[in-house]
Amino acid sequence: MESYFEKQTKELYDKANKIINTYSMSKANKSGDKLEIDIPQDFKNDFFSLVDKVNLSLMEEKDNFYGYFLFQTLREIRFDISSPTSVNFKEAKYVIYFNPIIFLNLNMKQMESTIKHEILHILSQHLIRSKELKDKYSKLAINMAMDIVVNKYLNNLPPYATTLEWVNAHYSLTLEPYESFEYYVDKIQTELDLQEVDENGEEHDSNIDENIETDYNPERTHDIWKDSDDIDEKTLKEFTEKFINNSQKGKTPAYLEGLISSLKNSKGELPWNLYLNKLMGTVESNKKKTITRRNRRQPNRLDLRGQLRSHKAEIAVALDISGSISDEEFKQAIKEVLNIVKNYNHEITIIECDNQIRRVYKAKSIKDIKDRINIRGGTKFTPVFEYANNKKINLLVYFTDGEGEDKLKVIPRGYKTLWVISGRGDKLSLKEPYGSVKKLSKVEIKDDRLDISDVRDDGYSMNNQAPIL
Repeated sequence: MESYFEKQTKELYDKANKIINTYSMSKANKSGDKLEIDIPQDFKNDFFSLVDKVNLSLMEEKDNFYGYFLFQTLREIRFDISSPTSVNFKEAKYVIYFNPIIFLNLNMKQMESTIKHEILHILSQHLIRSKELKDKYSKLAINMAMDIVVNKYLNNLPPYATTLEWVNAHYSLTLEPYESFEYYVDKIQTELDLQEVDENGEEHDSNIDENIETDYNPERTHDIWKDSDDIDEKTLKEFTEKFINNSQKGKTPAYLEGLISSLKNSKGELPWNLYLNKLMGTVESNKKKTITRRNRRQPNRLDLRGQLRSHKAEIAVALDISGSISDEEFKQAIKEVLNIVKNYNHEITIIECDNQIRRVYKAKSIKDIKDRINIRGGTKFTPVFEYANNKKINLLVYFTDGEGEDKLKVIPRGYKTLWVISGRGDKLSLKEPYGSVKKLSKVEIKDDRLDISDVRDDGYSMNNQAPIL
């Protein structure tokens, strides 16, 4: 028997269709100025009355965090978003947008999941992290990677939701569960680069009405994010923490605790290993030529070969052997470096240096790490940068106690630098570090990881479970 909620949903869906049909007829009879969709106030009242029922259901659940979070947000109707819901940040508030045509096709539990989906994007700091990758990766790759990450926490997803299983099946990939946003976007982009697409890496439909979206489109699900207020990362996190604090009214699930802890502890200053993880997503990769696709910039030039990402990340790890960092500290740090870069086609070069370079060798695993040479000269940073400037290095990670020169004799060229100061060190002596400076400390990377209790019970078979370490 049809419930009152289902009946209300169908009635609202019919009214929503009448609204867009009226708009389409008006547009057909008018040329010139762009038409705005006229949404009657009584429809808005009835629609948000239904959303209130979904919100109440969320607040009655054991993980009522989502209900209290939604309660604080502003809500608006937008027929031009290509997903049931979307979110951005306007005037010191998060705003959750609803496309009635897509949203009203869902049942109650699916409606709850799509709202949770938007809140998880906020907690995962995707509104910030996606901006940092938009010049390196396509919009489609970024959108699908972010959705894989947040959807792994959710049950009762809409049938078209972008999940790990769907992406693996659709693109013939073997992406692993429990990985980071940066891992997924890199792997997905590699596959997209193999496909025949246009210059921007996207396929376009010139007949799309910019004011109306009636179907889910993973390429455009987060377009509305660009309309967010221009606000610095630190301030946005402070506002987000206020929303979080007002939402924690009961016991919070472990996976939410991990995301919240990661956001709160960052304070705009990521620990060194999380910062390295972030850097790896932006490191320039070498390109290889291919005759299987046309050149993107000049597609009509058949004599020019296209390019594919080969993802060869050349990473130099320098160790100040004169400093106070212990062998145990360094080996633990190297383990974390290797864990972070394992998803890339990487090559690590270890450089041991005091006042001169003492030894250089390659390392692919922790077994390749050698005990430090027992020499304790003075400390100079310049020799390492002279070496790096003459090699094709993408990233230099320098472990040191920070005591050395106050000025480099050469300027780093063509690579990023991350300084990691020993737990017993104080600060870096260089006045201009030409990179980021972080403290060495043991930090658990929880950002996009799962406990076994957090895994969706409808998405993975036991054969797909990755080991929980």
